[in-house]
Amino acid sequence: MATIKDVARMAGVGTGTASRVVRGQGSVSPDKLERVRQAIEALGYRPSHTARSLLYGRSRMIGVYIPMLSGTFYTTILQIIDAELRGAGLHMMIGFGTGKGAARQEAVDGVGLLLARGCDGVIVLTSPLQEDDLALFGAHSQRLVALNHLLASIPEQCFTVDHVLGGRLAARALLEQGHREIAVLGGPWAVQDNVERIEGFMCELEGAGIDTGAMWVSEHDFSSSAGWSGAQELLASGTRFTALFCANDEMALGAISCFYEAGIHVPRDVSVIGYDDAPSAAYSAPPLTSVRIPWREMTASAVAELLNLCDGGRREVVRSFEVGVALRGSVGRPRKRR
Repeated sequence: MATIKDVARMAGVGTGTASRVVRGQGSVSPDKLERVRQAIEALGYRPSHTARSLLYGRSRMIGVYIPMLSGTFYTTILQIIDAELRGAGLHMMIGFGTGKGAARQEAVDGVGLLLARGCDGVIVLTSPLQEDDLALFGAHSQRLVALNHLLASIPEQCFTVDHVLGGRLAARALLEQGHREIAVLGGPWAVQDNVERIEGFMCELEGAGIDTGAMWVSEHDFSSSAGWSGAQELLASGTRFTALFCANDEMALGAISCFYEAGIHVPRDVSVIGYDDAPSAAYSAPPLTSVRIPWREMTASAVAELLNLCDGGRREVVRSFEVGVALRGSVGRPRKRR
């Protein structure tokens, strides 16, 4: 492993001069500064994190804020971000909320903490941040991108999809199979993208002549356990239904597990459709039909946009993403009643 002495020797300068360049302290001529930097690159010398920040004017660290550290959804997104950043020679620092306090304030505090730690930029996932909150970050808001969230003042820094359309597609998939008695397990009403997908779902059903006001609808968090307990509540209610729409895949998988324990076969007795098309959806039993959101493409473009903002690069960025439905074994035609 190269040392500071090796760097000084290759650059043709004294060790003290090379050290001053690395530390960013003291006077060094432009010529020597450039020679030391070239030697560092050629030798692959890795100074400490603080020294690198002083040397390049950047920490080469990207902050990522998520609302809570639980479930499999955020894990998948974080893996994509990490792979993209490592490919660019950067690393990530994660901040997250507890899911118990005021979500908006937790987001403001979390993003502020990441910026205070010297992150070159921040990626915010499904956050309740509002337009007014951007002013709190000052110039740093120019190096912030939002994933699955839209802020009108920085639309080019936001990467999301039409969740109303996603909800409509979910309803259409059930209607095309002949389902009319449908129940809904929604996510938290405080989460905007959840509200949008439920809105789209209901609008499509209303267009098909279904009285959505008489439907069984329940609010839960996005966990598998919430899906299980929600399905249990549905069964206990005595509601007649042939299909269940869940606002995300984790809830859908929990609901299927509950039905299995109750002796209810999916999809022979009840059809279940989820949302997100998480990696686990294709490997459940039965494989889960789900609204496909192109998370990998969205996340990769969000990272590329942020890196362009940080270093002035011209990485390719996609801004329009298609929503579809992955049809699998959990949805079938409703069973004929005797």
